[in-house]
Amino acid sequence: MDLKRYIRNIPDFPVKGIIFRDITPLLSSPEAFRKSIDLMAERIKKWDFDAIASPEARGFIFGSTLAYLLSKAFIPIRKPSKLPYKTVGIEYELEYGKAILEMHEDALEHHRKVVIVDDVLATGGTVEAISELLKKANGEVVGMAFLIELTPLKARERLKNFQIESLITY
Repeated sequence: MDLKRYIRNIPDFPVKGIIFRDITPLLSSPEAFRKSIDLMAERIKKWDFDAIASPEARGFIFGSTLAYLLSKAFIPIRKPSKLPYKTVGIEYELEYGKAILEMHEDALEHHRKVVIVDDVLATGGTVEAISELLKKANGEVVGMAFLIELTPLKARERLKNFQIESLITY
């Protein structure tokens, strides 16, 4: 199955010159969504890990489904003030400013080896910040998995110390 057929390209969104890769057609196809999850699971199941961490919102779709399928813990990574318990956070640079990500301070209490899962790997800034957040909480990032990788942005160079799997490249 050619999963790329299920990605809709939206030019000039959110700003002129950007081509947004819309995953909603893939999510609306039970066959394509199942195939994407099965392929991601196949690629990461050989890694030695006990939890999957994913950023909101689209990362939750893939990360939580993979955690369920592979019988792993799921660690939600959220924007500030979205988690109900004590948190640990990290501030990081974006192309257009700064952002903060948080997780529960006890998220890694029983789970130290983590795979980061998200829908798109672009510049790598968000997953790099997540890896630093997990490290700050005494976790170890085993690898990263993505539905889509935007190769011209060269995130793999930034993340050269990590195993990376992606299903679709642009």
